[in-house]
Amino acid sequence: MTETPIEAPALERSPAQTAATVPSVTSSDEPHRERLARHARRARLYASAGTFVALLAVLVVLASKNTQTAKLDWVAGSTRASLAWIILAATVFGWLLGITTALTVHRRTRRAH
Repeated sequence: MTETPIEAPALERSPAQTAATVPSVTSSDEPHRERLARHARRARLYASAGTFVALLAVLVVLASKNTQTAKLDWVAGSTRASLAWIILAATVFGWLLGITTALTVHRRTRRAH
């Protein structure tokens, strides 16, 4: 009587045997248009990150070069502050104003559901 090999259960298979039974995903499985869209999204992400880092570096250099104090005139009174703090405050204020504007425009121009 000859013994026939019995296939091992899935839990007892080696990683090589498991990899051989699972179909591999190749680049030909992904449509060309989807691959281009994925690469475009990745390129935009890297460009955005690079732009953010460059703007942050410019802000740091600008603030470090402007350490002297300046007089700020307000509606009611005046103060003296370092130009670096003025630049930082103006940057944060502009950023918050931009976010608020974008949210307002988005809310007013979105489609009604």
